[in-house]
Amino acid sequence: MARIAGVNIPTSKRVCIALRYIHGIGPVNALEICEKVGIPLDRRVNQLTDAEILQIRETIDRDYMVEGDLRRETAMNIKRLMDLGCYRGMRHRRGLPVRGQRTHTNARTRKGKAKPIAGKKK
Repeated sequence: MARIAGVNIPTSKRVCIALRYIHGIGPVNALEICEKVGIPLDRRVNQLTDAEILQIRETIDRDYMVEGDLRRETAMNIKRLMDLGCYRGMRHRRGLPVRGQRTHTNARTRKGKAKPIAGKKK
């Protein structure tokens, strides 16, 4: 099993698909990495040589922000908004949708399970 950026990527999948298991690498970045390293798109992870895996690791370390660093930066950005007390920060703090979605109905993913209100039924 190949370990890149602290993630065990699946061995039976194609390289451009398996790289997507790393947080911060999507379809476009995965294809870009394969192109930079010079790996054919139909190559599987278990067919890679150690040198190719090392090249992929170095490319990701050099050119992309992934996993822990990316999560930390995202968390710091949200914390900054909350500390500023701006509208988006307040929405994060209250656990409500941040990007203008309606909350009268829906928004259950962000608000959590519906809480019953006593005396509401008529």
